[in-house]
Amino acid sequence: MGNKKSSLKSTIAVSLTNYLDAGAIVAGASGLTLWKDYLSLTEGHLGWLNAISANCLGAAIGAIIGGFMADKFGRKAIYTYNMLVYMLGVLIIMLAVNFPILLLGFLVTGISVGVGVPASWTYISESSETGNRGRNICISQMAWGIGPLIILLIGTLLAPPTGGSGDTGGVLFPLVETVANAITGGGLQGSALNVFSSRIVFASLFIVAFIAWQLQRRLDESAEWKAAKEAEKKSGIKAKGVFSSFGDLFTNKVCVKSILFLAGMYLTWNLVCSVMGFFQPHIYETAGGLSNEMANSFAAGQWVVIIAMTFVCSLVVDKMNQRLLYAFGVGMGIIAWLIIITIGINSMTGLVVFTLLWAMQAGVSVQTFYALWASELFPAKYRAAAQGIMFFIVRGLSAVWGILFVHIYGENGEGFTMAAYLMMAFFIISFIIGIIWAPKTQGKTLEEITRERYGDNI
Repeated sequence: MGNKKSSLKSTIAVSLTNYLDAGAIVAGASGLTLWKDYLSLTEGHLGWLNAISANCLGAAIGAIIGGFMADKFGRKAIYTYNMLVYMLGVLIIMLAVNFPILLLGFLVTGISVGVGVPASWTYISESSETGNRGRNICISQMAWGIGPLIILLIGTLLAPPTGGSGDTGGVLFPLVETVANAITGGGLQGSALNVFSSRIVFASLFIVAFIAWQLQRRLDESAEWKAAKEAEKKSGIKAKGVFSSFGDLFTNKVCVKSILFLAGMYLTWNLVCSVMGFFQPHIYETAGGLSNEMANSFAAGQWVVIIAMTFVCSLVVDKMNQRLLYAFGVGMGIIAWLIIITIGINSMTGLVVFTLLWAMQAGVSVQTFYALWASELFPAKYRAAAQGIMFFIVRGLSAVWGILFVHIYGENGEGFTMAAYLMMAFFIISFIIGIIWAPKTQGKTLEEITRERYGDNI
């Protein structure tokens, strides 16, 4: 399966899932303070929004469903229907007028994101040439960067004024007023008007999701998945059910070791990045003292660097030592937290240096290596399901951490320093796990890797 001429084309189509994954997280993050003001939410409410969103539990639930569905019914089955669920979730958020409705919208959107992720990384890996597997995964990660960049730029342009001296809001905020008054008949003021900028941001995700659905449902089925199913039929062994397959994963020692390595590496990284993905603008506004517009501008600039670094990573990931590249990315994250702890988040210099270093680690991120190695270290019959299980573990525990984080952080960021020390500790653990157990899979086909790890009887 190593020579597929259309791998780049299919990678781009599938990568829209990553755009919508990160876009949903950042759309929620960029408007978090606006929803908080509109619905009179506490930090605890925000913790729950994060916990059940595409950032955490919603995606966790979706991933374990989507992983097994992709292995049983095929990768294409996910692409035929999943974007419809995403559009429903985004529509609910756009129409939310109270916290339960907003929470439901975040949950439905998160489940859809989770369903799509294991199938996406699996499909990209299976449709890639042997020497371009890492490159194509990086391209999908670029979409994960482009989504937040576009969302944050839209959020910045539509940002309402904060009431500070000379702050008139984003240049397109008058458009928000026009749209809001046209929909409601006029008379909206204050937080009820301001939150319409977030509603419009989510409307942009609805449009992209519709385009993604049109493209993805036309994709061909994964040739490797079809080959695995054909081999299963020829063997005369009846296909196992979902729960039997689940049991097989946890009785195969090689699978269990791979799950422990990948989940440990990814979890400790994601505990930090899930918080930053959802709360970064809010942290910059509360602990850092920036306006909503400036916080979104900072984050948008960060994503420009992330995209550039991911592009550089795509050029070298299949050629250079992946263990060293991994060490560079995580190392930048550790230094970033050390800087912000020593200089302080109230310092503009500290914020600039932190944002730059944080962007560098995100461009050569643990998620890139997780997506690459997770699609390599499991046989085709378990590939998506294994990723679904790990994604469920990682995003589920990230949901718990997100709730704990808001209590450590405090209502106005008074606990930021303590939280920062914990973030740095998580990154150090991820660094150690990845450096010690990074696999040597470069230059090998997926079939060769499977045969080396599992033998011929798998």
